[in-house]
Amino acid sequence: MKPVVAISGGLGDIGRAIGSAFSARGHVVAACDLAESAPDDFAGHYFSADIRSEESVRAWFDAIEREFGRPPGLVVVNAGVHCQTGNGDCLNTSVEDWSRTIAVNLTGAWLTAREAARRLLAAGSPGDILFVGSWVGQYPTTNLAAYCASKAGVHSLVKSMACELAPRGIRVNEVAPGSVDAGLSGRIFAQDGDFAAKALRAVPTGRLVTPDEVARAAVYLTDPANPNLTGATLILDGGISLMHGPQNLTTSP
Repeated sequence: MKPVVAISGGLGDIGRAIGSAFSARGHVVAACDLAESAPDDFAGHYFSADIRSEESVRAWFDAIEREFGRPPGLVVVNAGVHCQTGNGDCLNTSVEDWSRTIAVNLTGAWLTAREAARRLLAAGSPGDILFVGSWVGQYPTTNLAAYCASKAGVHSLVKSMACELAPRGIRVNEVAPGSVDAGLSGRIFAQDGDFAAKALRAVPTGRLVTPDEVARAAVYLTDPANPNLTGATLILDGGISLMHGPQNLTTSP
């Protein structure tokens, strides 16, 4: 019986890369996103869900259990957003942008992870919960107040859940990418070439993170060969956090 991996934000660049990586290792992928249906080239089982809604998250997991007869043994909490309008600094972020960012990135992440843990415990099964966080959850930068706050919350949530769930057979970890040349950051870079160049100059390795790198980190953090790996954060940022301070990006994304 193939293991099932559930991935929120599964239609995004990072979500699809993670799905492909686990599929290559024999997992069945059960992804959710906001779209009513997945594109024709999507490989896996797709469910439409809004992780901001407790009822929608519960319906997604219900659908997975109906489809496969069991809860997913591995859940990747990946869905996320940036502010949509204006400057994202702490003085000018709108209440609407702040609320939406926290609702998706933190509350939605918690709802997803909570439902995953409840299902595993009810089934008496061990499992893994992996959060896709961000380096700014520990090393905040400018003009991303809501995003930094949301990812800092995720980083702390990982630690709390790992403490509570480790004795019950559930590992909880986090991969925290830096500047990813895809997904949310990729769209920002495509819109603002100057910002993209500044972001690249800030990375000591001189390379932006790729979705496949994030996917490989996800596989490592959830590998059953690492039974004592829990409550960990793998910062995958090309060294940008090592330079924290001088590299702060002062141009609004």
